[in-house]
Amino acid sequence: MSFSASGLLLASLFYLAALFGIAWVTERGLVPRHWVRHPLVYTLSLGVYAGIWAVYAAIGMAAEFGYGFLAYYIGISGAFLLAPVLLNPIMRIGRAYQLTSLADLFAYRYRSQWAGTLVTLCSGVAILSLLSMQIQAVSTSASILAPDTSPHLISVMFSLIVVLFAMLFGARRNQEAENHPGLVLAIAFDSLVKLFALLVIGGVVLFGVFDGMGGLEVWLESNTTPATTMSLSVDDGSWRALMLMSFAGAVVLPHMYHMTFSENPSPKALAKASWGLPLYLLLLGIPVPLILWGGQALEVATGPNFYTLGIAQALESPALTLLMYIAGLSAASGLMIVSTLALAGMVLNHVVLPLKTPKDQGDIYRWLQWTKRLLIAAIIFLALLFHETLGKNLDLSILGVISLSGTLQLLPGALGVIYWPEGNRRGLIAGLVAGLVIWVITLVLPFSHTANLLEWLGAPLIPDYSNWHIFTFVSLTANVTVFALISVLSTSTNEETSAAQACSLGALSRPQRRELLASSSADFVRQMAEPLGLDVAKREVERALGQLKLPNVEYRPYQLRRLRDQVEINLSGLLGPSVARDMVKRHLGFKPMTRGGTAQDIRYVERALGDYQNRLTGLAGELDNLRRHYRQTLQNLPIPACSVGEDGEILMWNHAIEALTGITADDVVGARLMALPDHWHHLLDDFNSGEDLHRYKHRLDLKGRPHWLNLHKAALSGPDHPDGGSIILVEDQTEIRLLEDELMHSERLASVGRLAAGVAHEIGNPVTGISSLAQNLKLETDNPEILDTASQIQQQTRRISTILQSLMNFARTGNHAQANRYEPVSVRRCVDESINLLSLSDKGLGIHYINNCPETLQILGDEQRLVQVFVNLLANARDASPEGGAIRVTGKDDGYSAMIEVVDEGSGIPSDQLDHVFEPFYTTKATNKGTGLGLSLVYSIIEEHYGNIQVESPAHPATGLGTCVTLKLPAYEPETDNSTTLPNERF
Repeated sequence: MSFSASGLLLASLFYLAALFGIAWVTERGLVPRHWVRHPLVYTLSLGVYAGIWAVYAAIGMAAEFGYGFLAYYIGISGAFLLAPVLLNPIMRIGRAYQLTSLADLFAYRYRSQWAGTLVTLCSGVAILSLLSMQIQAVSTSASILAPDTSPHLISVMFSLIVVLFAMLFGARRNQEAENHPGLVLAIAFDSLVKLFALLVIGGVVLFGVFDGMGGLEVWLESNTTPATTMSLSVDDGSWRALMLMSFAGAVVLPHMYHMTFSENPSPKALAKASWGLPLYLLLLGIPVPLILWGGQALEVATGPNFYTLGIAQALESPALTLLMYIAGLSAASGLMIVSTLALAGMVLNHVVLPLKTPKDQGDIYRWLQWTKRLLIAAIIFLALLFHETLGKNLDLSILGVISLSGTLQLLPGALGVIYWPEGNRRGLIAGLVAGLVIWVITLVLPFSHTANLLEWLGAPLIPDYSNWHIFTFVSLTANVTVFALISVLSTSTNEETSAAQACSLGALSRPQRRELLASSSADFVRQMAEPLGLDVAKREVERALGQLKLPNVEYRPYQLRRLRDQVEINLSGLLGPSVARDMVKRHLGFKPMTRGGTAQDIRYVERALGDYQNRLTGLAGELDNLRRHYRQTLQNLPIPACSVGEDGEILMWNHAIEALTGITADDVVGARLMALPDHWHHLLDDFNSGEDLHRYKHRLDLKGRPHWLNLHKAALSGPDHPDGGSIILVEDQTEIRLLEDELMHSERLASVGRLAAGVAHEIGNPVTGISSLAQNLKLETDNPEILDTASQIQQQTRRISTILQSLMNFARTGNHAQANRYEPVSVRRCVDESINLLSLSDKGLGIHYINNCPETLQILGDEQRLVQVFVNLLANARDASPEGGAIRVTGKDDGYSAMIEVVDEGSGIPSDQLDHVFEPFYTTKATNKGTGLGLSLVYSIIEEHYGNIQVESPAHPATGLGTCVTLKLPAYEPETDNSTTLPNERF
């Protein structure tokens, strides 16, 4: 039974088109997201590991090595069962630093572009054999079904189809996407097809060939050859080597690294896959003995590798035959697509980009996309070339052995990433070179029939199919030995040590708190525009800001350091870690260190320890509990406190100082003191940089209310804490100061009250007598003049009584309004009211009053007493102004104060009298024109409002005329600040 070549081609295209359709609808969001990200889909996608081995090579391996074929499945199953200690750490590092391939991981950990390039070349050479294995399997299977078709033509057509679909699957434009959900779902479907086909053929053999378990037992009893009982070579070392290579494949094979780590949707999915993948591989392995026995029973002529097709043909079932062909095509195409995608990314990041950075490209994303597509085509073309020259002459199992033994050389370095911080790049490169040289000499050249140097040298042991495992172990041993010796004998760089700490289990990197040359996120864009171009630089910086949930304009030093790290991480996924690190180091550098070093980035360490909280046990857990206890003590301290580094960066900002300042810790921790609002910036920066350790009763106006603060400072440096800096305590003494003022005022009022009561009593009696005599006088005469005089006497005594009554009321209650009862007052309204009151008088009718105070200018105070202030000031200005003169009142906000000026055009005040104008009873007016109490009262009222007053004369130096009275009062600030300037945006 045979098929036509065109029929097979159409079937192949139809299946691959269906596969692409699955990926396409998934990428367009037509498949529910929770389906795509389901752990089952992820687990099935890992079935790409099996490749053509599951459908063809496993049966050939079973025929030769018996149950030893299971080693290919047992090794990787063991790796996934050890996921918590093997795979999870690598996934953590890869996610944190956007390491999308094993070459990225090596380049990041060992801080060497050469390490990444060497890993890429090793993977590329080894994977060519694996790709050739897939091409050979498909071409051979197609030749079996269509004998008249040229295997060479089939290989070329299959390679072209895979190139096309690989480009469509993975080399897409969207560089910000972290994974390829369409690819994952398509490969998961591939895995289902393989499993379904193998279970179907297994069931057909069991029930169609052997008539059930009973018939199988009878056949096995009558056929007791080693091949039938599958007892060959169970004790042979080859299965151990195969199991070790399979174990390493979970990490070092490019397609497995890509699917396991780069396409991983969540840690939960990997936890499910740690037992799901072994179960899937077990299901793939169950039909293998049945297929082998069925092929032997039917005496299939295709050879054990292709028993699946031979059995279907022997049973004359076109549907089953086509199903098995599609299963093989599915296995081969899935592995080739994922492998070439992963390998193309490695070559792009570690071979192409180090040689040519696309800084001159208008659209770097498009350039990277097309470069990756060309690399995919080049890799598959090289695989086809390898197949046509060497691979087609080798057995499938040997091709697999060559590939797996080559990638096995990467295992020591991969384990060193997470378990051996002392390993360095010199040891890694030396070990890799040693292992690869032995691998090429003892395995690649002999088995490819190119050259057998050991045979030519007359070595006692010559590589052949029976002892390949020995040379596999020899090459790995040499690799490990050289890696360990060179690493121990050489020293690691500081960069390597830092990277090792970041990669090691339980290690915590301790970056230094250094200041960047870039002072804002806008500077990031400008500086990164040089290597990336303006549009790409802007897009990458905005992307990093969004990932960190930072504002579009960022100035805080700590957040800028985080932004720098995130930009490097994102560029690492785009360009590779080495290129990204060099680019960021060159264009987003730090300022030179002073005094020989800098302090640790405490904020970073705090965040990292917070992430580690649930993983710290034993002494480390107890120390972390102690750390959190002391930190919470500082945070909940009822005294406002903050700590500041030597460079002025705020390191701690507790809850009490948040309440006092109204500024949250998230807004200022990691920023400079200069990022604080002006009044707090001037206060804390001046105190922190000064020599005084204490400052008492410092006045600060906040939201129209005066506050009095005590400041205390202590240095943080000491024998156990070499890092500099200081801690500042801020005591709010406002309530105590107000109580003291109230007490002093009450005492003054009590004294004045006692005096007023005594005066009122002593004066009241004579005044009463005078009033009585005046009343009697009116009753004893009719003389109009006397009556008029008596009435005037009574009127004046009533006036005296009113004054005495006011004095008694003052003695009882006082007239001082407390500051905490003040209300917002409009300065313009007070001035308008004062002008209206003065206009009622017949004095100064020709004077023009000009009120230029803004409507929005407000202060916190007693409106009536402030009107009294302006009445006195305007009256004095009126009396000093010439006829037709103008008096101007202006006001403005000056920081957190209201500045009000009253300027007239009068004769001015002599300079020798300016220091006395606020003294009681002092006046520059004529004797009968003033009492000298007006400005004294003004001074008292302004003092009650915690302001100050100054007099400048002349107001116009050019003319020598005029007087300017300046009032400075705390400005009222509403509780809801509508300012658009964020603390982050301050310099």
